[in-house]
Amino acid sequence: MLFAAVFAACDRYDDFTADRAATLAFSADSVRFDTLITTVPSATKTLIVYNHGDKGVRISEVALEKGAASNFRVNVDGQDMSRSEANRIYDFEVRRRDSIFVRIEVTVPQLEADTIMQLEDALIFTLESGIRHRVVITAGGQNAYFLRGFVVQTDTAFATNRPIVVYDSLVVGQGSVLTLQAGTQLLFHEGAYMRVRGRLVASGTLDAPVVFRGDRTDHMFDYLPYDRLPARWEGITIDEGSKDNVLEYVDIHSAKYGIACRGLAEEISTFTSTDTIKSPHFSLINSRVHNIGGAGIDGFDAVMIVQNSEVSNTLGNCVNLIGGVAQFTHCTLAQFYALDAQRGNALFFTDSIASSPIRLCDFNNCVIVGYADDELMGDVNIDGPTPANFHFRNCYIATVETDIPERFIGIVYDKYDKNTHPLTGSNNFTLIDTHNFLYDFTPKDSSLIRGVADPLLARPLPTDRLGRNRFADGAPDAGCYEYLPPQN
Repeated sequence: MLFAAVFAACDRYDDFTADRAATLAFSADSVRFDTLITTVPSATKTLIVYNHGDKGVRISEVALEKGAASNFRVNVDGQDMSRSEANRIYDFEVRRRDSIFVRIEVTVPQLEADTIMQLEDALIFTLESGIRHRVVITAGGQNAYFLRGFVVQTDTAFATNRPIVVYDSLVVGQGSVLTLQAGTQLLFHEGAYMRVRGRLVASGTLDAPVVFRGDRTDHMFDYLPYDRLPARWEGITIDEGSKDNVLEYVDIHSAKYGIACRGLAEEISTFTSTDTIKSPHFSLINSRVHNIGGAGIDGFDAVMIVQNSEVSNTLGNCVNLIGGVAQFTHCTLAQFYALDAQRGNALFFTDSIASSPIRLCDFNNCVIVGYADDELMGDVNIDGPTPANFHFRNCYIATVETDIPERFIGIVYDKYDKNTHPLTGSNNFTLIDTHNFLYDFTPKDSSLIRGVADPLLARPLPTDRLGRNRFADGAPDAGCYEYLPPQN
């Protein structure tokens, strides 16, 4: 009797039906690829084909609707369709309550126009019963320019009609100027970096920023594109001797480091607190450095001016200053990096390991916050013949109250209890979504950041990073974002 039961079970497992009521189910109604760079193979998408019935189902044919003309490559249960005539393969079995896997890839060919174009095809599954299932496959494609180990040796302006994909490196040679016009998109392959030995001028606008990002356009999960993950490419390095770099309305994200700048101590050895900053190594204006696998801004004896900019969510310090001259006005330094609890601080500054002291470290009308109770860390000499010259004026800061009020003027301290409010940013900011990696550091109506800024210090920057009037309600907010009242 035992053997009979076993054989009966095997018979049911091997039982197939051609009943038209027996159909297949699919893990998705359609398969969609993100916009891809033409000529570059896509990542692989997986479609799962299910048979939820109590009897097996035979698939007579799987075909791509466009046949041999299709740009999509499909592998069904281990069989490569492209090796068969007209992209058709035959005779598959899906046993009862079982499934098979379909792998799909695409390479979008070079397009005639530089606008994004959509490709579409469909997979047709024809069952032994004659029932047909149709799964649509789509992909967007865009032409790009490709650079590999490219060195700018003369004054050059990059075109903006296509993204520029960088392999290995992009170097601005000494004595040369690279101009990136509004709307330029630089997409760096894994391991690629930018190095500035000459001069970089990135002139974006609010509506058409200059973008520095990784080249992966697909998703890690359905809800999470790779473009929101850190460390997809290396970063931007500004070498010793490179000056007057201007980055306005730029978006630098998903790198291993944002901007790393090294200066020479002797260049600033005579700088005093009354001096005006001239010929900085770089100016960062109306910009965003975000989602970085190291430091967002890393300065070593560097001279920098940063205005109306966000530096946020970095595994290292958002801003890391070792010596040098730095002036930050209306900036938001927000440390809400979600992938590692050993993240750095929103701001760290020191003169203890630099070859020169901090000649100037001014933060005016800024927001310096994060997960920790103390997001401002400094290791500086405040006495002696060359004390560090630093001041924080009219800032909102997550730190302990200090006993040197002459250096911390008009400060509002973040008082939220991190134990009871682990997502403390949600009390101040419009959006902190650590699941989808989406953030909006605009203050809420009830935020303590509102009205903190000194109007006199705000006057040279009357609008925020997004073009909002700082004086519309009479009292400018700290940081690079002004509160936006609800629209009627």
